[in-house]
Amino acid sequence: MVGTLLSFMAMAVSGRELSADLGTFEILFLRSVVGLLIVAAILSRGGWAQIHTARLGLHIGRNLAHYGGQFGWFYGLALIPLAQVFAIEFTLPIWVAILAIPILGERMSIGRVWAIVLGFLGVLVILRPGLEIVTIGALAVLAAAFCYAVSHTLTRKLTGTETPMSILFYMTVLQLPLGLFPALPDWVWPKITDWPWVVVVGVTALSAHYCMARALMLAEATVVVTLDFMRLPLIMAVGFALYGEAFDPWIIIGAGLIFAGVYVILSDAEKRRG
Repeated sequence: MVGTLLSFMAMAVSGRELSADLGTFEILFLRSVVGLLIVAAILSRGGWAQIHTARLGLHIGRNLAHYGGQFGWFYGLALIPLAQVFAIEFTLPIWVAILAIPILGERMSIGRVWAIVLGFLGVLVILRPGLEIVTIGALAVLAAAFCYAVSHTLTRKLTGTETPMSILFYMTVLQLPLGLFPALPDWVWPKITDWPWVVVVGVTALSAHYCMARALMLAEATVVVTLDFMRLPLIMAVGFALYGEAFDPWIIIGAGLIFAGVYVILSDAEKRRG
C-alpha cells in the first residue's frame, strides 16, 4: 500500500506538471507508449501465449471505459486542487456497487443502499452545488470515477478467463491509438524537462494498480481501503507544498462520508460471505 500511495501521488504530480505543456490526449498517448514498452519487456520474458484471448470485444468495452476515466482524471488534474480530485475519485466503489447489480447480477441490499446514500452525500458536501460553482474539472473527475467503475466491473468479468498481463497488454495497445489520433491536430513535442514526467506517468500508472492488487492479495479489503484513504491527507500536503493549494475542510468531511459508504459496502460483503 505504500507503493500504491506513492504511485498515485507521483502520477498526479507528473500529470499536473505535463498539463502545463501538453494536452490531455497527448499525455494519455505517451503514457500508453511507456506502459506498452514495460508490458512488452515483461511478456518477452514470461511468454506471449498468455495474451491469447477469445473476449476481444469485452477488452474493447473495458478499455473504452477506462480511457474515459483516464481522460477525465488527467483533465481534472489541470483544473482543480489535487485533494478534490482524489476525494471525488473515492466514489469509484460506490459506482461499482451500483453497476454490479445490472452487469454482474448482484443483489441490492440495505447496506448497499446506505453506502450509496452516504457516497452521494459526500459528493454533495465536496461540490456544494448552489453554494459554490460546480466546475467543469470537478464534473470531469466525477465522470472519470463512473467510467473507472464501468472498467472495474468489466475487469471482474475478464478475470475469470484472462491473465493480468493479458488485461494490461490490451489496455496499453487499445488505448494507444485512442490517445494518438485526437492528439495529432494540436501535437506539441515534449520539452527535455517533460520527458522524466512522461516516464513517471507511464511507470506509476502500472505500479499503482500492481501494488493495489498485491495489497488485496495480502490483506483484508477493509484494511487496504482504510490505508488507501491516506491518499487524501497526503495529497493535501503535496498540493500545499508544491502548488500552494489551501486546505479545504469540506473536502475532508465529504471524503469521510464517501469513505463511510465504502466501508459499509465492504462490511456488507463480508457478512454475506460469512
